[in-house]
Amino acid sequence: MAIEYKKLTATELDIFIKMRINQLREEGAKENIDLVPALMDYYSRHMADGTFVSWLAIDGDKIIGTSGMSFVEKPPYFGCPTGRIGLLSSMYTDPAYRRKKIAKNLLDRVINEAKAYGCGTVQITASDMGVKLYTAYGFVHNGNFMQFKL
Repeated sequence: MAIEYKKLTATELDIFIKMRINQLREEGAKENIDLVPALMDYYSRHMADGTFVSWLAIDGDKIIGTSGMSFVEKPPYFGCPTGRIGLLSSMYTDPAYRRKKIAKNLLDRVINEAKAYGCGTVQITASDMGVKLYTAYGFVHNGNFMQFKL
């Protein structure tokens, strides 16, 4: 198994979006709406302006792992004096390839992208499966995170 890693381009966007939807379903999403147009719009716009980056893991001609990092900016605060935050998403590995350090290799790459962008922190809403990976990497729980759905 010779896994290669490359940045997501528009060429792979259709497959990336299918994998993102598979990930959301695997994590328990039950909503019955077509997310493809909204995801295509989001990724196209934010890849173009540099506020979204993704690395892919590829085995032969098959994408077997994905990662994503969206860059946002908030007013600076003590925990993040730059105000630049990386929002980690789209971390997904094909079930047949799990437990082979692919997710960690993808995480390394998007974390480096966040550093290069000047982020002071990276945040994620982790699935139960992902908590072990992120904890081992050095992420810590922030009990202050709350959400209000509109």
